[in-house]
Amino acid sequence: MAAVLCRLPAMQARCQCGGLSAQIDDGAQAMTVLCHCLDCQRRTGSPFGVMAYFPREAVTFSGPARDYERKTDQGDIYTNGFCPCCGSTVYTLPARYPDMIGIAVGALANPHFPPPDRSVFEQSRHSWVGLSIGMPAHSRGRDT
Repeated sequence: MAAVLCRLPAMQARCQCGGLSAQIDDGAQAMTVLCHCLDCQRRTGSPFGVMAYFPREAVTFSGPARDYERKTDQGDIYTNGFCPCCGSTVYTLPARYPDMIGIAVGALANPHFPPPDRSVFEQSRHSWVGLSIGMPAHSRGRDT
């Protein structure tokens, strides 16, 4: 995942009911991706999903979680981790990048979180969703 990484202060992501949380270490580097794929649209119930990817060793979980696995376009497994009580997605585990954990930016509930580094799966972006000028955009995954 070669991209611009930014160092962030310690923070906590959590589900709606507070039963599942993820603590992110101080100074952990994040790469944030805005995804318009149909799976992310269905996962979030919105026109896109935004995930901040951190090194696995920088994230600690507490509380019960359930996992849902699906295949990506490339045939890799992508796991969504959610709270079994309220259903909020808190994390993702991309098999293609086993050393990374994706944290749902919405679960961080921080309006000052840095903007995404890139937009992917533009082919299924809703026409009324605008992007920041100059944000790299890819018709499918970042390799397209």
